[in-house]
Amino acid sequence: MKKLILVRPNYNSHIITPPLGIGFLASYLKKEGVDVKLIDGLKDNLSNEKILEIILKENPDAVGITCLSAFYNEVIELSHMVKKENFSCFIGGVHPTFLPYKTLVDSKADYVVCGEGEIALTKLFKNNFKNKGIKGIYSLADLKDENQPFEKCEIIENLDDCPFPDWEQIDPNTYPKAPHGAIAKNFPIGIVTTTRGCPYECTFCASPHFYSRKIRYRSPENVIEEIKLLTEKYKVKEIHFEDDNLTLNREHIEKICNLIIKNKIKISWACPNGIRADKVDEDLIKLMAKSGCYCFAYGIESANTQILNNIKKHETIDVIEKSIRIADKCGISCHGFFIFGLPGETKETIEESINFAIKSKLSRAQFLILDVLPGCELWTTLQGEFIPNFAKNSYKEPEWLPVGLTKKCLLEAQSKAFKKFYLRPVIFLKMLKSVRPAQFKFLFKRLTEYRLIENKK
Repeated sequence: MKKLILVRPNYNSHIITPPLGIGFLASYLKKEGVDVKLIDGLKDNLSNEKILEIILKENPDAVGITCLSAFYNEVIELSHMVKKENFSCFIGGVHPTFLPYKTLVDSKADYVVCGEGEIALTKLFKNNFKNKGIKGIYSLADLKDENQPFEKCEIIENLDDCPFPDWEQIDPNTYPKAPHGAIAKNFPIGIVTTTRGCPYECTFCASPHFYSRKIRYRSPENVIEEIKLLTEKYKVKEIHFEDDNLTLNREHIEKICNLIIKNKIKISWACPNGIRADKVDEDLIKLMAKSGCYCFAYGIESANTQILNNIKKHETIDVIEKSIRIADKCGISCHGFFIFGLPGETKETIEESINFAIKSKLSRAQFLILDVLPGCELWTTLQGEFIPNFAKNSYKEPEWLPVGLTKKCLLEAQSKAFKKFYLRPVIFLKMLKSVRPAQFKFLFKRLTEYRLIENKK
């Protein structure tokens, strides 16, 4: 039996949740006869040297490393270490999907995997780790330069055919209390996705191009079976749906809610990754609340209409504001994501967004600085206007600047926005009451990285 190790390297993050991507990959490859071991360097706070020690002890046939732009440098370092020990190595994830040639050159890995890897990697292992024209898998023998066209891997059309993530190896009980969204109601938390894909075209997001602007659904029954597994076997008390578009198909989300109620599954649940404000109404939000939903986020991005048009958000600030009020009326803790530094941003539009957040019924708000990511439309349209910096603190420092704004201006705006929003007594006290003692370490990390308090260490 072939043996594979899949790795998520350690990197600087205050969000530490089970890595569903390699979790799904592990369970699918196991089903196809591959022995798979997961190493989560982030959860276990493992250096690359320690990860390599485990790899040497396990002596696999190949090592796969998942890669996002936020930890690209860590991936490159680990790949070099793995190749120095003569292991076969491949790198997958969003970053190498859109920069396959550069990733191969930098990493010295054997292959990059472009897109969803389940089917392609199964073929690769059945071919004894030799790429015989497998769609979406490339070596430097296949790609001659960074401009050469490439294809993404074959996808699983029916997501119910994909086994649940390898929960035995990413047991929710083994993860620290550092959830997406910072604060949660109950622990342990199970991370679930019910869909893959996004049909929209937001210019700052890589998801539309990664999934070719299509969305696929798991059946609600299949989703409920996974939730039952998580609650019964792993004693999960809260579910976080991490879909890009959980509420896009009304019938889909309504059936999930009704099945939770019908099966008397006693959980709290949230959507920390965000839902679209124009895809919910009062009746749907009430049903979500009845089934256990207590919190979700809206991707607001900006309160300025022209900026929303610039980024192809296809949503109006009036609709967003109305949906926030409805959520608050229904007893849902509603969060808002804002991005500073989008095309068209000025000091005035930043103030517009801050004032909107403060005057709204939002319970919490996240003010991010634009990351220009490989795979998003802005990566292409802004080429030549910035130097990519994969060593920077993601979403907390800019690399591209709109006309008239400076790096200092954006950094100060981010800190100012957080302070003005959270240092209001009602909001501050409500948030403080929600924090568990075990979360203070990760919350402190957030506060220092967003420059709200000074870490004098």
